[in-house]
Amino acid sequence: QVLLVESGGGLVQAGGSLRLSCAASGRTFSPYGMAWFRQAPGKEREFVAAISWSGESTFYADSVKGRFTISRDNAKNTMYLQMNSLKPEDTAVYFCAAALPHSPEYDYWGQGTQVTVSS
Repeated sequence: QVLLVESGGGLVQAGGSLRLSCAASGRTFSPYGMAWFRQAPGKEREFVAAISWSGESTFYADSVKGRFTISRDNAKNTMYLQMNSLKPEDTAVYFCAAALPHSPEYDYWGQGTQVTVSS
C-alpha cells in the first residue's frame, strides 16, 4: 500500500507560480511511475504530467507544456510539480497518482490539493 499526500496548492494571480508536492509513504521501496492529474469543477479528471521511476522520462499534456515541470526526489519519496505562468484555466483540484511496475493504470491516488488562479 502507498499513501500519497499532496500539498502546496493555494490562490495565485494569473502569471504567478506554485509548486505542488506529493509525499509518498508505505510501500515506497517499489519502483513506480507517478503522475499529476487535475479536475476542474464540472469537468472530467485530466492528465497533466507523468514521470518515470528514474526521472529520466517525463510526459506533459499539451496545455501545460513549457509552463509546468514535473520532477521527483526518490531519496525523499516526493514528487513535485512546478507550475509557472499560471492561467485561470489551470484552476482545479490537483491529484498525484502512482503506478506499480507493469500496472496498466494508476494504483494509488492522493486526496488532492486545490489550485485557484485568479484573473
